[in-house]
Amino acid sequence: MFFKESNPFTERKINHSNSLPTVLHPIVKERTNQLVQQAADKGIVIVITDGFRSADDQNRLYEKGRSAEGSIVTYAKGGESYHNFGLAIDFALKTPSGKVIWDMEYDGNKNGKADWTEVVSLAKTLGFEWGGDWAKFKDYPHLQMDFGLTIADLQNGERPAKSSLTADTQ
Repeated sequence: MFFKESNPFTERKINHSNSLPTVLHPIVKERTNQLVQQAADKGIVIVITDGFRSADDQNRLYEKGRSAEGSIVTYAKGGESYHNFGLAIDFALKTPSGKVIWDMEYDGNKNGKADWTEVVSLAKTLGFEWGGDWAKFKDYPHLQMDFGLTIADLQNGERPAKSSLTADTQ
């Protein structure tokens, strides 16, 4: 698969529907499925632990480490996360015994490379941005596609078109 444009994710093909999604954007879903398959082809089993997240669900996560027990897992309140717009996923690794892990050093396919690093590399080639690259709060399980839209754009009703990316298979 290759992209026709040098950076198709900055192209702003916008659907100005104010409706909030209740599922993953079709391209995010397609690329997620490709990521799962490409990882499996390398002997890595990944689990998608989260995708679309409602504002209420986001607020519950935001409360962790604040008014709810646990560690802080996000700085985004409801409506402030790409999850709330169907543009983000979270992933974990699955061991042969079926255990779901978030171990960035784990090398289950025994090729001398951390499986996590391999998955992130695959995700980036599919157009995902990785939360582990962020300067402030590192969100290592997080992958998103922003389609050139900021959270403010999304809050103001802008939406990526269902066909915002141009990709061909070879």
